[in-house]
Amino acid sequence: MHKTIHFVACMAALGGLLLTGGRAWGQASGDRMKTKTELLKPWLGPYGGVPPWNLVQPEAMPPAFDDAIAQSKAELEKIANNSEPASFENTIVAMEQAGRTLERLGTLFDVHASNLNVGPMPEVERAVAPKLAEFDDWVTQHEKLFQRIAAVYKGDEFKKLDAAQRRLVDHLYKEFVRKGASLSQADKKRLSQFNLRLATLFTDFSQNVLEDEKNYVTWIEKREDLGGLPESIISAMAGAAKERGKAGQWAVTNTRSSMDPFLTYSSNRPLREKVWKTYYSRGDNGDAHDNNGLISEILSLRAARAKLLGYETHAHWRLEPQMAKTPQAAMDLMLKVWPKAVQRAKEEVADMQALADKLDPGVTIEPWDYRYYAEKVRKAKYDLDLNEVKPYLQLEKLREGMMWAATQLYGFQFKQVYDLPVFHPDVRVWEVNDRDGKLVGLWYFDPYAREGKRSGAWMSAYRNQENISEPIATIVSNNSNFVKGEPGQAVLISWDDAVTLFHEFGHALHGLNSKVKYPSQSGTSVARDYVEFPSQLNEHWLTTDEVLNQYAVHYQTGQPLPKELLQKIKKAATFNTGFTTVEFLASALMDMKLHLAGDTKIDPDAFERKTLLELGMPKEIVMRHRTPHFSHIFADDGYSAGYYSYLWSDALTADAAELFDEHGYYDPATCKKLHDYIMSVGDTIDPADGFRQFRGRDVDTAALLRKRGFPVN
Repeated sequence: MHKTIHFVACMAALGGLLLTGGRAWGQASGDRMKTKTELLKPWLGPYGGVPPWNLVQPEAMPPAFDDAIAQSKAELEKIANNSEPASFENTIVAMEQAGRTLERLGTLFDVHASNLNVGPMPEVERAVAPKLAEFDDWVTQHEKLFQRIAAVYKGDEFKKLDAAQRRLVDHLYKEFVRKGASLSQADKKRLSQFNLRLATLFTDFSQNVLEDEKNYVTWIEKREDLGGLPESIISAMAGAAKERGKAGQWAVTNTRSSMDPFLTYSSNRPLREKVWKTYYSRGDNGDAHDNNGLISEILSLRAARAKLLGYETHAHWRLEPQMAKTPQAAMDLMLKVWPKAVQRAKEEVADMQALADKLDPGVTIEPWDYRYYAEKVRKAKYDLDLNEVKPYLQLEKLREGMMWAATQLYGFQFKQVYDLPVFHPDVRVWEVNDRDGKLVGLWYFDPYAREGKRSGAWMSAYRNQENISEPIATIVSNNSNFVKGEPGQAVLISWDDAVTLFHEFGHALHGLNSKVKYPSQSGTSVARDYVEFPSQLNEHWLTTDEVLNQYAVHYQTGQPLPKELLQKIKKAATFNTGFTTVEFLASALMDMKLHLAGDTKIDPDAFERKTLLELGMPKEIVMRHRTPHFSHIFADDGYSAGYYSYLWSDALTADAAELFDEHGYYDPATCKKLHDYIMSVGDTIDPADGFRQFRGRDVDTAALLRKRGFPVN
């Protein structure tokens, strides 16, 4: 997506209520104006400038956005009203270079909204998001601007452009059309009303989930209620309680990184049930932060918007520019895998129930039991207790390991730097250079959970790589929610968390490897159902002997992960894939079915129950993201009708991994093809063509079934 449109679309997704004039933002007017000025300046310092986190005051953001938007409008008006005939340089390239101030400010805003959503930030979001939604529509509905883009798209010059330039023009023109550039004035006004209201609803949805994650904590007061939990988890729970003013107790916070290990190891079944229900009820508690009403309205508005734009449903509108192209293609892949996953899940439940009958007679497996008994089955079947692996999974050593692997693959050299501003003391920064010592970019790492930080893990680009008039190095970040231990203690993470660490770093590497000319084609600016491919592939380097032997070392003894334990991990690679595939696919299918329902009025809870029943969802498993807290699809438009993307990308990943299995994960020729056709090209080529050049043929989707241990036929 073109960077100006891409930016405002992402930012508008944060949404918010319009605020009336005269609000006191908690900062003196003069100070606020001074801070506003600082926020609008080009970034200063080394590396082509760095984000001035030390100068950010959230209260100054709303007026700063007013100025940045006005500046962007003036820049775009100049392009639209150019007296010269429209050309690639004076229109398309000019648009690539417009909106720099707004883009920089948006980065500062987005990072605070995602990582420091405390104090005034919720209200700042509610003030800013509608401004961005209105600006997004102003851009795409600007008739003169669209006429110039269309003139380039349809003109003789287009045929003389190189492939990347033609792709840039093609994408920009079609994105304007998809966003309503060809509508009548009356319909454009209706579209803007839809988008403005959606911006509000998206922010309300996000804030409600954050509130439930903050307010619903499971407190444990008695040591005897901690049975089965490893000491590292107990220590983290004690630290979380202390941070919340309850030293001497233990806290299970309402996030996946806290919930998952508790459900895996706790022998206290009533507490497991309580933690499970608390987590999976986020946004669905019938209180002031209940999201069901918001979801209904979001779905209705999306359906109406799609109709207005000439599409059958929101799903059809969203998938048109993706690899899948149509909802049916995405559904076909999901439904190819679904019955195999359900069958495997039933087999897993049978194994667990047999074990429960021996160990805990009278227990019938419920969703809050699944992880607990799955871990016991893993131990019985493979003699593998992942609790034995965890002492070897130190966060900092694994970070070193993924950097080492990136050096072997891409020649990157990482050097920590200490004198740059950061937005929180937990954040650290690395300078990244290529094998010749040339600057590639900066990598920011923000690993720990905190109040006001959205759950999960993600990658962000603070600045895209480009080379229009001069090389501009990228700045990327990885953000996670690992639970910080006691001071001075190694932070030990689960195997799943280690996989996630490598996954998100794969996104960062996609950005760092980018070698394109235009910023809107840079790094991860690719089709939604392709963007997860490089990150999913990067997970595979965690399991290479070279990484595990050097970096999976015991936090006390320094001894490497025993070879027999490593072999057990590899042998059990497809264990529990029924559960992981079913919980993901249930969410992906729900997402698609919600958005294929068109203008049908939907009660989210009732729709969820009915759809899962029709799908034959095993009662022992719950969706990975239940509808009331499904932020991927209701906190913005990003993954709406697109959660299937992880499976689509994993079909590519599985096939690509088989090539590395054949030649070796550090084979120079294979690594070079990965760099040349996947990691460095951004959106300058069709992703299907890039994969074809890398693999030598089209994707073999049967590899996806083989990877998960499902029957191919």
